[in-house]
Amino acid sequence: MEHNPFSFLHVINPEFHDNEKSIPNSDERFLKTKNKFKEFIDEGIFIQDKTECLYLYRQTKDGHEYLGLIGGASVDQYNSGHIKKHEETITEREEIFTRYLKITEFNAEPILLFHESNKNLNALLAEITTERPEYEYSSTEYIKHEIWVIRNVFEIEKIQECYKEISDVYIADGHHRCASSARLSNSLGNDKTETQNYFLAYFISDNGLRILNYNRVVKDLNGLTEKEFLAKIEVQFLISELGNSDKQPQKLHDISMYLNKSWYKLVPKPNSFDANHPVNSLDTAILSDNLLTPILNIVDLKTNKRIEFISGNKGIEAIQNSVDIDVLKVGFVLFPVSVKQLKKVADENLIMPPKSTWIEPKLRSGLTIYPLK
Repeated sequence: MEHNPFSFLHVINPEFHDNEKSIPNSDERFLKTKNKFKEFIDEGIFIQDKTECLYLYRQTKDGHEYLGLIGGASVDQYNSGHIKKHEETITEREEIFTRYLKITEFNAEPILLFHESNKNLNALLAEITTERPEYEYSSTEYIKHEIWVIRNVFEIEKIQECYKEISDVYIADGHHRCASSARLSNSLGNDKTETQNYFLAYFISDNGLRILNYNRVVKDLNGLTEKEFLAKIEVQFLISELGNSDKQPQKLHDISMYLNKSWYKLVPKPNSFDANHPVNSLDTAILSDNLLTPILNIVDLKTNKRIEFISGNKGIEAIQNSVDIDVLKVGFVLFPVSVKQLKKVADENLIMPPKSTWIEPKLRSGLTIYPLK
């Protein structure tokens, strides 16, 4: 921010150069964000397209290409259950985000939505990418960003026809922002504009999504010795030392555990969980129900300070390093949740345990912005 006056971070942190700071999440802070956003528009840093468009966005990271459409998602479809969720939202956070949207009057980070792959849609998008993108740059995290602006009315109509064949979409990332957009729109009643009945979203096919594991590390063994801890685990799990074997879990229900510089493979015993239940059969639930809660007394993953979470994109080394420096006592590496599992949970209106998935792509704020007025 010191050296780049064009960074969107100046909009998010409008008081960067001020000596006196307002209270975080206050109306005063949000109003300053709105004013900084307007300042960027007035200075020509942000330019609004003169016609309604869709935006084809491709992100390339670590050899993975993510291709999808940025456009408006319907609040009505969210309310009716056609935009499906798999996470609980916290009311307090919803209220903060709703107030933020009401005051700032813009969406700056698309909610990540996914849907079943559509052959005709894929062909359309592939054809568009044969042209040179209108915007292209690489960020300091070695991520390449490309955007094609779709202005052609005929192309837009063909894309929309493809989406009429897709009955449901699923939230991959952005549950709180999605719920807050709906909350704001619903609160306006008949006074809302057509624009306020939509929110900014990135639509991607389910086969283009990348779901990584979300791993756990715990600070102590709840007063148990390592021998006592392993003996208690053996009640519900088959335990074997991994030795020189690959430490990453190789299949569903394989859990790797790192304890005192040794790696173990934990496999839940038959009948130790409900294999037919969409949530209880998830490895995150199995670990919590059969180990974290009964043995380590970690009941609420959201509030317990003895447990931390490490995303799968940081690799297995992050677990090992965290335990080896003696800050944490034991680590667990899980097999990633599949798209099929995630959809099954959402289809049955159920909720996954906290921190069950790390989903990519991660989208940057300010790449596209949707004014709410």
